[in-house]
Amino acid sequence: MNILKLIGRSQELFEQDINTYESRLTEIVSQSRFLVIGGAGSIGQATVKEIFKRNPIKLHVVDISENNMVELVRDIRSSFGYIDGDFQTFALDIGSIEYDAFWEADGAYDYVLNLSALKHVRSEKDPYTLMRMIDVNIFNTDKTLAQAAGKGVKKYFCVSTDKAANPVNMMGASKRIMEMFLMRRSEDIVISTARFANVAFSDGSLLHGFNKRIEKRQPIVAPNDIKRYFVIPKESGELCLMSCIFGENRDIFFPKLNEGLHLVTFADIAIQYLQEKGYEPHYCSNEDEARSLMDTLPQLGKWPCLFTVSDTTGEKDFEEFFTDKETLDMERFENLGIIKNELNVEAIKLKDFEEAISKMKGNRKWTKQEIVDLFFYMLPDFGHKETGRYLDAKM
Repeated sequence: MNILKLIGRSQELFEQDINTYESRLTEIVSQSRFLVIGGAGSIGQATVKEIFKRNPIKLHVVDISENNMVELVRDIRSSFGYIDGDFQTFALDIGSIEYDAFWEADGAYDYVLNLSALKHVRSEKDPYTLMRMIDVNIFNTDKTLAQAAGKGVKKYFCVSTDKAANPVNMMGASKRIMEMFLMRRSEDIVISTARFANVAFSDGSLLHGFNKRIEKRQPIVAPNDIKRYFVIPKESGELCLMSCIFGENRDIFFPKLNEGLHLVTFADIAIQYLQEKGYEPHYCSNEDEARSLMDTLPQLGKWPCLFTVSDTTGEKDFEEFFTDKETLDMERFENLGIIKNELNVEAIKLKDFEEAISKMKGNRKWTKQEIVDLFFYMLPDFGHKETGRYLDAKM
């Protein structure tokens, strides 16, 4: 499947920048030691491949998903073969004692890349998953940052999200708060990050769900009013690596907007996707109709579709990579922009946040509203609105 065509492009986004800097990239990677945390997710796998193919001295990959790790290794061996350097994978939870022991036993890395995240808006629907999102996106990041600084790691890269710019959902806000914690640690270690467009067909994404719906012979469902920017998996790995290697302290990299990167609705991609598969979309008015037609329409070359207006909590009509309050460098790279951050540590807020979350956990009792209120304290311009409806309540 031609993913570029599906998202309305004919050329890879960062091709010119990668070609310009390839010799320097290869030189640095081939002389360096890397730890990739969350390396078996979609962005993680793409980043690991970008590092592996440039022959690092050492490449260790940590991820909580044993199955995804197995597939990563099979994929790398099948595509690239082997390197002379030390390549190993470890199925570990970075919040665990086992990970701490792993770190203490080695910890000899030049670059640590943290790509672990709870990334779905649906994960904020209940107070317990939401607390885990805070742990994964904020506190595990801060913990591994401190560990990296303590062992003299040269650089720490952590992936953020476009949803951290003027956030409207708890996921985006958690990443924005994570950026605040990164800022505090930037006095001890050089950090950089990246804000992403949506990675087309990444695990768990709506587009990945299209593949599953075809495989399981189920209707295609998508919002027709939500627009997103998309990059392909390879581009996500390139963006992470470029920020990790070339980002200065506190830099946030993002894809530049141009004729190659534009907003696309999920419904438009669904239509193009079905046509690529040889089906004509058949528009349904409700879920029952869509399900009932699955037995008859596909053999006629048609596929039931339900395209609706989004009414779920945390959805933004469009995405943006930066705010009008942030300072930009748009000259250094052809297709990569950079948000330049001065040191600005909101120490009192960070301390209050840590203490409030610790108290909730200590009590073994908290509500979603308590966490929402805390997020509003951290981010006064937070645009969160509760609709009472979540994606788990839809097909």
